[in-house]
Amino acid sequence: MSKKSNTSKRYTLEFKCDAVALVYSSGKTVTEIARDIGVSPEGLRNWVNQDKTDRGQGPAGVLTTAEREELVRLRRKVREMEQTIEVLGKATAFFANHKTK
Repeated sequence: MSKKSNTSKRYTLEFKCDAVALVYSSGKTVTEIARDIGVSPEGLRNWVNQDKTDRGQGPAGVLTTAEREELVRLRRKVREMEQTIEVLGKATAFFANHKTK
């Protein structure tokens, strides 16, 4: 009896692009191509849908890859700024307490 790994495989961007191009050009279903190249059908379907979104053909309100990357970058920056503000607040309180003594 074999166990499936809980860790997901990571595929290169080039592999994903080639797989999506194969879906568009082959005339086969996503499931058939996924079986042929050894990926999950749902994973390949997600890659195709994201490609359509990146090309401006996806549903309204869905983020493009570039927008997702920017969102991650901005959330990280906000988190860093919040930590900086917290440290500065604590430092201000510390020095205010020591000045009055």
